[in-house]
Amino acid sequence: MVSIYSFFLVTLSITWAHAAKFNIINNCPYTVWAAAVPGGGIKLDNGQTWTITAEPGTTRARIWARTNCQFDASGKGKCETGDCNGLLECQGDGAAPHTLAEYALKQFDDLDFIDMSNIDGFNVPMEFSSVSPSCNRTIKCNANILGECPTELKVPGGCNGPCPVFKTNEYCCNSGNCGPTDLSKFFKDRCPDVYSYPKDDPTSTFTCPSGTNYEVVFCPPLTRRSK
Repeated sequence: MVSIYSFFLVTLSITWAHAAKFNIINNCPYTVWAAAVPGGGIKLDNGQTWTITAEPGTTRARIWARTNCQFDASGKGKCETGDCNGLLECQGDGAAPHTLAEYALKQFDDLDFIDMSNIDGFNVPMEFSSVSPSCNRTIKCNANILGECPTELKVPGGCNGPCPVFKTNEYCCNSGNCGPTDLSKFFKDRCPDVYSYPKDDPTSTFTCPSGTNYEVVFCPPLTRRSK
């Protein structure tokens, strides 16, 4: 008879054997403070990598970069963009503007759902890609959004999304009824595979088989790296 303790160990080993790995790489020529929920946060200088894992069934997960941060020895401080309640190790969502990678693991039909979003704006170019043989998916937003940002969306260090700025149903889809706007099209024209407004699902949500591993690159090269 298998003991409860042995069963627990077997179950735990199976769960973690299928946990997804995320390599988060800073390719920017400047320091960023990577953030992940779940995962926390860490300072990444140019060329550094942070690896996190997430269990099957994880939902509403997100990864982003914060810029121009200052933290004290206790991990409290503030970032110009992407700040998460003044904490180095994030426990909740980041403040706009920030370029966002999102995922939910092992969902309907045993699939991972992945996307990138500019709904809360843009602060750092980003690429979100699968790195397992079972899936070949790359989502990228590497346009000159900071340089071309509409005046009404410009903020220090970033380009805000129209929803955080105007907070109206037209931009935020609070009633569930909305479509693209001129301001959301600014983002969509430059990053066509990335969410530009909340109902942008048909062209912005992608899937990979459960068990896929992933990579998030801040400031990715203009040409795709070979795997």
